[in-house]
Amino acid sequence: MSASVLTFPVGSDETIDYVGRVRALGPEILATADEIEDNRRIPKSLLDQLLAAGLYRLLIPTCYGGGEVHPVTFFNAISALAEYDGTIAWCVGQANGCAMSAASVPEEVAKEIWGDPSAIVAWGPGRGRAAPHGGGYRLSGSWMFASGGHHATWLGTQSTAILDNEGNEQFTEDGNLVTRTFYVPAEAVKWKDIWDVIGLRGTASDAFTIEDVPVTMAYSVKRDNVDEVVVKSPLYAFRAKNLYAASFSGVALGLARGILEGFKDLATDKKGKYGTVPLQDNAVAQADVAVAEARIRSASAYITSELADIYDDVCVSGALTPEQRMRIRLASTFCIQEAKVAADIAYHSAGATAIFASQPYERRYRDLHAVTQQIQGHKVHYQTVGSYLMGHEPDLTSM
Repeated sequence: MSASVLTFPVGSDETIDYVGRVRALGPEILATADEIEDNRRIPKSLLDQLLAAGLYRLLIPTCYGGGEVHPVTFFNAISALAEYDGTIAWCVGQANGCAMSAASVPEEVAKEIWGDPSAIVAWGPGRGRAAPHGGGYRLSGSWMFASGGHHATWLGTQSTAILDNEGNEQFTEDGNLVTRTFYVPAEAVKWKDIWDVIGLRGTASDAFTIEDVPVTMAYSVKRDNVDEVVVKSPLYAFRAKNLYAASFSGVALGLARGILEGFKDLATDKKGKYGTVPLQDNAVAQADVAVAEARIRSASAYITSELADIYDDVCVSGALTPEQRMRIRLASTFCIQEAKVAADIAYHSAGATAIFASQPYERRYRDLHAVTQQIQGHKVHYQTVGSYLMGHEPDLTSM
C-alpha cells in the first residue's frame, strides 16, 4: 500500500462528538444494566439509540454512511461506553472491527450489508468449508464467540476453507490453507447457547452453525489483508486487529474508570471498620485513589499518543510498518493490564461493600477480568514485542 491510497479527507469525524453522544445515553445504559446482565441481550430500545447515535458505524467508510473516525476517536468512544457498561462497549467495539471489512468488498456488497443504518455484523473463530457449486459455493461450518451476534443482521464465517472441484482443501505455495471470511444473512445461521460465563454476560457470545448455504466470492474477504482494501483512506491501512486492540483497551480502561468513580462516591459516606472518619479523609484510601488514577490516566495517554502518532505517519506513508504494529500491541496489552491493577486497587479499598451485587463494582469487576482473559490482553504479547525489540524477526501473527 503506497501513499497514493490517501484519497479521502482526513479528520472527517471531528465534527461529531461521539463521546458526548455516549454521555447522553449514559443514564439509560445504567438503568438497563441489570436487564442486560439477566437477559444477556441489549434491550431493543437501547440498541436502537446506540444505532441512531452512529456508535455501530464508527469504522464504516464515510462513502457508505459511516463515521470513518480517527483511531483515537474510536478508543475514546469505546472507553466512555465502558464506564457505563462493559457489555455494550464490547459489542460496539466488536461490531466496528467487523465493519472495517466494508472497505474491502465491492461497493454494491458493502451497501447491501452496511447500507441499512441498523446494520450490525458479528463474527467469531471457527472453521468452515466452501465447496464449489455453480458459479459460487455451498458453505457449511461452525463458529463461536460471536459477541453481539443475536443483534446482528449479517454474520461472518472466519477461516472458511475454499475447496477445489474435487472437494479438497487448497494451500498456498507457503503451505498455508486457503481461507476466506464469507458474509451470510443472520437468518441463515442456527444458534447454540454456550455463553454461561461470569463476565461480559450480556455479550451473549454464542456459537452458530451454517449448513449448505449458497455464497459467492464477492461476499467475502481475506481478513486483515490490506491488499484487498478498495476504499483508499488512512484508516484502512490499519487492520481490524489493530483497532480491536484499541477497542479492548478502551473497554478495560472504561471499566476501571467506572470502578474507581464508584469508590470515590462511596468514600464520601463510608467509614473503615476501625475508622472514625469517612474514607475520603483516610490517608491510605487517598493514596490508593491517587495511584489508581495515575495508572488509568497514564495508560490512556500512552495508547492515545501511540495511535495519534502512528495515524499521522500513515497519512504520509500510506501503510503500517511492523514496528508500528508492535507498538499498538504493546500499548494495548499494557493498558488492559494496568486497568486490571487500577480496578483491583479501588475494589479492595471498597472493602466488603464491593462484593454486593447492588454496588457499582461487582459486575464491572467481573467484566474487566473477563476482558483480561481474552487474547488481546494476554501477557504473552510482552514476550512477542520484547523479542522484536531485542533484534529478532517480528512475529506479526497477532499484530
